Amino acid sequence: MRHRLWLALTAAAAACSQEPAPAPPAGPEPPGKAPGAAALRERAKAVLGVLPDEATSAANPVTPAKIALGRILFYDTRLSKNQDTSCQSCHDLATNGADAGPTSVGHRSQRGERNAPTAFNAAFQVAQFWDGRAADVEEQAQGPELNPVEMAMPSADAVVVVLRSIPGYLPLFQAAFPGEADPISYVNMARAIGAFERRLVTPSRFDAFLEGQDSALSPQEQEGLATFLDVGCTSCHNGATIGGRLYQKLGLVKPYPTADPGRAKVTGEAADQGVFKVPSLRNAAKTAPYFHDGSLATLEDVVPIMARHQLGRELEPEQVTAIVAFLGSLSGAPDASYVAEPEIPANGPSTPKPDPS
Repeated sequence: MRHRLWLALTAAAAACSQEPAPAPPAGPEPPGKAPGAAALRERAKAVLGVLPDEATSAANPVTPAKIALGRILFYDTRLSKNQDTSCQSCHDLATNGADAGPTSVGHRSQRGERNAPTAFNAAFQVAQFWDGRAADVEEQAQGPELNPVEMAMPSADAVVVVLRSIPGYLPLFQAAFPGEADPISYVNMARAIGAFERRLVTPSRFDAFLEGQDSALSPQEQEGLATFLDVGCTSCHNGATIGGRLYQKLGLVKPYPTADPGRAKVTGEAADQGVFKVPSLRNAAKTAPYFHDGSLATLEDVVPIMARHQLGRELEPEQVTAIVAFLGSLSGAPDASYVAEPEIPANGPSTPKPDPS
């Protein structure tokens, strides 16, 4: 009896001396809460950013009347010599605001020298054109009409003659520029187009992620964002447009072969040879081909070349795949009603005829 009692007491004492059982493992993360997403978001916010609804301009405030006029002008082919080319021809709003070819086709089937960048989000950028020769979208909108390769109009006055010959334009210009005695002008044409372009904004799943929706990006896309940050892509591709904020030499670390003088054609400075505006990566997955000459067909081609020539890095295949996946999350579109083709005012009796010469 005593022996059995001693065994029982010994067992009880041993049980009391044992460590408490470990707590059960934590349950799975709630849906849409990827591990590390919050920290990744804060890293991204520090150098990138959520896209605003409008690229504001103190010099050209956006109004509904300007937008309505600018949309029509964007689509009107009568601003070209042969009345067969418009802004829409090279910046197709139905296909991500860009041209699917390496360069665009203009007057008499001539091709431009450089790839047409997307018009989407362009108004946020430091300047316009690959070489930055226009300060803003309003100045840019004055260029193609007079370019002999693009729309080929002989002069700004010739464009105004066309606009004034179309009866439906007068009330539209009056509404867009109230109080002006003679509102139909070449500058006002460009200001209206610029106002329209200032709301060609394309928020994407990436913006939803930055605003707190972890599930907006897949795990692979989040891995790609982290890699994008880690390897140094944001040294050039930064800000809410993820590019478009500065100029950089193509081949900064390792020379890249190109005959294009880049910004040197504008400034005349030897230091600007081969320097271009850094493109925005918004909608990059939808705006092939790539580079100023449209020479690269896919992002899988572009990413390792950029890492090599701009950063001096050789990326692993899985890093390239992840970055390309992240770039796909940057695709978005303006509201379909905003970019829908409008009704174009009819010709007047004195509207010039197309001139194919």
